[in-house]
Amino acid sequence: MNLNHLQIMQRINDDLLDSHDEEFELELEDQFYDLVPGMASATESPQEALTRKEGRRQYFRELFRLQIELVKLQDWVAHTGHKVVILFEGRDAAGKGGVIKRITQRLNPRICRVAALPAPNERERTQWYFQRYVSHLPAAGEMVLFDRSWYNRAGVERVMGFCDEHEYEEFFRTVPDFERMLVRSGIQVIKYWFSISDDEQYLRFMGRIHDPLKQWKLSPMDLESRRRWEQYTKAKEVMLERTHISEAPWWVVEAVDKKKARLNCIHHLLTQIPYTEVKRPSIQLPPREHHEDYVRRPVSKEMFVPEIY
Repeated sequence: MNLNHLQIMQRINDDLLDSHDEEFELELEDQFYDLVPGMASATESPQEALTRKEGRRQYFRELFRLQIELVKLQDWVAHTGHKVVILFEGRDAAGKGGVIKRITQRLNPRICRVAALPAPNERERTQWYFQRYVSHLPAAGEMVLFDRSWYNRAGVERVMGFCDEHEYEEFFRTVPDFERMLVRSGIQVIKYWFSISDDEQYLRFMGRIHDPLKQWKLSPMDLESRRRWEQYTKAKEVMLERTHISEAPWWVVEAVDKKKARLNCIHHLLTQIPYTEVKRPSIQLPPREHHEDYVRRPVSKEMFVPEIY
């Protein structure tokens, strides 16, 4: 492959733009009115449209800056053997998944991984309540993000009647000691609650109902949770009061504005871990070896994916 310097730089630039396109794909829901011609003009003045676009540019600039810091954090965690557990809790459609995507997007999944456990099966229901979560805890040099966690018992299980009064109270007796035990073992525990308003959840649910790309996100449980808004509020208030401990305090993220919530949560997360930049050794790409007896074998045309695009 004989490329001159300009061609190499152009290729690097193309790859960089492609990586940014991946970010824009994640932001499809936020850019909908920009992507569909004429959608924004019906409701916005030119000045409002300009202000909104500048806000988007500022959001991406800050997101990329924070993601660079997350990479530094990742390197430090791997280098020092630090262990981190981050819990993301909140109502349905509160934005937990969105911030988790932005945190993990540019990180090594072998170091930073997500645990999103399904409902317990029959066998797991007979185990010690925390048992199925323990196997997902980090080893040295790992970060684990729980998209919902053992606090299901204090929320959905309580509201939907999936646990009895004894199991509910036993959870509150046990969880502070469980988390203190994790901290004593060297695992840092960070807990976030994403807070949205009644009106905002309604709008997000309506968006999912009318968007075929999001309808899969709505389950019968989600719809029932909407009906039981006040019961969830009471359960959340009890949970925060009874499990806010100094070793693992709760942090509440104002999440009505999704973009601000993502940036605020990532910024706060970075302040909770005393990371420093780990200097990487300079990388030199070795020259490829060439052998006169090497002949590249042809590949049958039938094996290629059709070039539709």
